[in-house]
Amino acid sequence: MEITWSRSATWAGPSWWPCWGSIFVVAQFRSFRLPLVILTPVPLTLVGIVIGHMLFRAPFTATSMIGFIALAGIIVRNSILLVDFIRHAASPDKSLRDVLLEAGTIRFKPIVLTAAAAMIGAAVILTDPIFQGLAISLLFGLASSTLLTVLVIPAIYIVLRDDGKPATR
Repeated sequence: MEITWSRSATWAGPSWWPCWGSIFVVAQFRSFRLPLVILTPVPLTLVGIVIGHMLFRAPFTATSMIGFIALAGIIVRNSILLVDFIRHAASPDKSLRDVLLEAGTIRFKPIVLTAAAAMIGAAVILTDPIFQGLAISLLFGLASSTLLTVLVIPAIYIVLRDDGKPATR
C-alpha cells in the first residue's frame, strides 16, 4: 500500500508545481497573462528531452524526471529575467519590436552562459548509468530550450501582452 502511495505522490506533486509557480508569477507581475508567457518554454523543453532519450536509446527514468524538474527551474528563471527586462525597457517612445530585440540581445549571453554551465556539469555524468537520464534531460533540454526561450518568449509576449496596444507599435 505504501509503495502505491509513494508512486502516486511522486507523479502528483510535479503536476501541482506549475499551478503554484503561476500563482507566484501572477502575484509578482500582477498579470494573469504573463505566467503563460513565462511558463510556455517549460513544456517545449520536452522536445529536446525526447530527442535526447531517443538518440541515446535511454528510457525515461526517475532521474530523467529530476533532470526535467531542474531544467524547468532554469528555464523559468531565464523566462522571468527576459520578461522582466522587456517590461522595464518598455517606454512610450520605444516600439515593442525595438524593446524585444534589445531584451533578446542583452539577455542572450547570460541565458547561454547559464545553459552552458549546466550542460558542462551534465556532460560529466552522461556515462554514469544511474544519472544518465538526468544528464540527457539537462543536456538536450537546455540545448533546445535555450533557443526556444529567446525565440518563443518575445513572440508569445506580443500575442498575450496586456497593454491593449496594437502589435505594430
